[in-house]
Amino acid sequence: MTHTNVTLARVAIAAGVSLKTASRVLAGEPHVAPQTRERVLKEARVLGYRRNAAASLLASGQQADAISVIIGDMTNPFYAAMAQGIEERAREHRMILSLSSSGEDPDTEWELAKGAARQRSRALIVVSSMEDNSQYLDLVRTGLTVVFVDREPRAIQADSVVLDNEAGGRLAATHLLEHGHTRISYVGDYEWLPTQQARLAGFSDAMSEAGISNWEHLVRKDAHDVARAREIVRELLDLEAPPTAFVGGNNRSALAILHEVHSRYPVGRRPAMIGFDDVEWAGVLGLSVISHDSRDMGRQAADLAFARIEDPSKEAKMIELPVALTERGSGERPPFS
Repeated sequence: MTHTNVTLARVAIAAGVSLKTASRVLAGEPHVAPQTRERVLKEARVLGYRRNAAASLLASGQQADAISVIIGDMTNPFYAAMAQGIEERAREHRMILSLSSSGEDPDTEWELAKGAARQRSRALIVVSSMEDNSQYLDLVRTGLTVVFVDREPRAIQADSVVLDNEAGGRLAATHLLEHGHTRISYVGDYEWLPTQQARLAGFSDAMSEAGISNWEHLVRKDAHDVARAREIVRELLDLEAPPTAFVGGNNRSALAILHEVHSRYPVGRRPAMIGFDDVEWAGVLGLSVISHDSRDMGRQAADLAFARIEDPSKEAKMIELPVALTERGSGERPPFS
């Protein structure tokens, strides 16, 4: 019978050996006298001792065959696809994937990151919600490989995989302008997110270059989840001169826009709209999107991690993945009168 409260120290006392000797025997290390080894193993069996692999790794300084991943939101399909790409590469390298969510809270993220280091993970791939990532250097010094994904690292040089978000914002605005829209609303994520800042910068450049004035009053931020985004969209649609087109700065904003537009307008009177991220439901609902391969983003982040494990001394590398416009009809509607 196994007793989970049986400690290594108890086994050592029962066998009449030191804690270090008991640890060496149960770790399978050589150069222990046969009689001593037999005595320790016998007492371990009698007491029902179960070796704690994680603790043993910590004690020995070895690293676990695991990759830790921290994302912002476990329910977001973008992150689910990205994690799947990481898992594919981890499986190829015979690594276990440990996935957790920070809930976009910097303190939670840091506790999870320190946990990955304590568990001796080979690498940590993180979607960071921190405004300053310099403290990750403390974890790198312990031997943990750290790769940033989706959001580039700030105040630290580190491997990263990001999207060309500025090009995406510009592409969305330009496409709607080409279809005759001038009252275009941008509904974006948290203002502090680098992805949000870059997408809005691209959108802003396209609007300004087209000579559109007074477009800023249709920009909304902090629409991180569907509920908040729906509130924002309702306010915009209630304006005396509502937007004739929308850009959803993330897939949550896009879903909220679809909810409100479909519930309020008949098919022929709906505003045009373009979303970000080509999630599964976008194709079903005919949503034009700024698309990219989030699964490939995960693969490339994992590739950077494994390359860094092999050569910790090489210069940090940032991979910027391209985006493209996928037309499905919603972004090609003309302005309604």
